Amino acid sequence: MKKSDPIDRRNLPPKYWEKKSLSKMTPREWDALCDGCGKCCLNKIEDEVTSEVLLTRVCCRLLDENSCRCSNFELRHKFVPECIVLTSENIEKHSYWLPETCAYLLLWQNKPLFDWHPLLSGDSSSVETAGISVKNKTLTEINIHEDEWENYPFED
Repeated sequence: MKKSDPIDRRNLPPKYWEKKSLSKMTPREWDALCDGCGKCCLNKIEDEVTSEVLLTRVCCRLLDENSCRCSNFELRHKFVPECIVLTSENIEKHSYWLPETCAYLLLWQNKPLFDWHPLLSGDSSSVETAGISVKNKTLTEINIHEDEWENYPFED
């Protein structure tokens, strides 16, 4: 059974992401690209020497682990000022830490979406079924000191 999709993907032009650049998308089209995996809400550690980014299982305190969505999206900057709003204008700056499966990154790199993406599968739970989602794989940052994050690497 399909679960309801918290992202409104209804009545969007078919395969619009193949016809429009990221900068030409409407806000609704842009938002629909999010697959809901939750990986962007994982805390990251960047090696200062190599610039390599390690995704940790330690997630933002606002991540709802069941839905893999922000529990307070509209007010997130009040609680997490460093939360990044990804746009077509700043994607290049942030591309180094985005998950390899991220639709925004894939399209910016002129690559196709994966078959499990909800825009292709028609089912928002396909991300979880494909094993891409962080559901049931995270620990909240409230309980883990930042100095200990490296002890909790994220593994798909």
